[in-house]
Amino acid sequence: MSYAIKAEGLVKKYGDFVALDGVDLEVPAGKVIGVLGPNGAGKTTTVRILSTLLRPDAGHATVGGHDVVRDQVRVRGLIGLTGQYASVDEELSGAENLVLLGRLLDLSRRDAKARAVELLEQFELTEAAQRPISTFSGGMRRRLDLAASLVGRPQVLYLDEPTTGLDPHARKEVWSVVRRLVADGATVLLTTQYLEEADQLADSITVFDRGRVVAEGRPDELKRRVGGQTLQVRPTVARDLDTVSGILAELTGAAPQHDADNGLLTVPVDDPMLISALVRRLDGAGITADELGLRLPSLDEVFLALTGKTAEKAA
Repeated sequence: MSYAIKAEGLVKKYGDFVALDGVDLEVPAGKVIGVLGPNGAGKTTTVRILSTLLRPDAGHATVGGHDVVRDQVRVRGLIGLTGQYASVDEELSGAENLVLLGRLLDLSRRDAKARAVELLEQFELTEAAQRPISTFSGGMRRRLDLAASLVGRPQVLYLDEPTTGLDPHARKEVWSVVRRLVADGATVLLTTQYLEEADQLADSITVFDRGRVVAEGRPDELKRRVGGQTLQVRPTVARDLDTVSGILAELTGAAPQHDADNGLLTVPVDDPMLISALVRRLDGAGITADELGLRLPSLDEVFLALTGKTAEKAA
């Protein structure tokens, strides 16, 4: 397998604080890897090392086969980076920022302008292209910052919490852009506090905690590792709750949890075929349900199980 990013034993210390404590990381070419973890877990430190912005105290890493310490110029020619905060020049317009970056990347003036127009349109910033960045909203700045990281058409893209400050519609637009980039062959390392984002985009997920990798795998693999499936039922008629709860207890041998706010009964199951037996029992009792189905643990529940924190509290 070809790896776009490969790190072994990365260590970084700040005085007595150990930011990274022997981190290993492998990202196959053309894939999206989601990196999750509480604040201070080492996510951004890893990105900074892989971007040649920080030297590790121990271990080594390569990007596109080039060492991030010895071959910094070659690594920088392969990567794009969107950090947690917008890094554009507030005195310039959106178009001027992108043209400037294009020129710095040795594009001709004509090609730099053409690339700027393309990206401004892609991120729905054409109407604001000539306005100073100081007049942009937070979401507009994030979109422009992401556009800036794509000027050089990078092979490897680091997205460090790229949709912070974006509304749900704009966030989904960024997801579409990321999917198109990957379809064109790019590799993406994504750090995010939005677990839905990781679930939507990542081919695999690596969870950091206290400077170490504590779990890795595909989203469904992590969910199955943390816990089995859960059977959920919401009776159409509230008075049927007790009857349905009794049926669930008989079928599973466990007392279901009852969410009083939405009338939902939840119980863990080992055998997915129990859902067929439940449907027969409900039908025989003349009971209908507005919701009935199996689900895996959410990624938020995985995050809580692995780090002891919810993603919301970790942010």
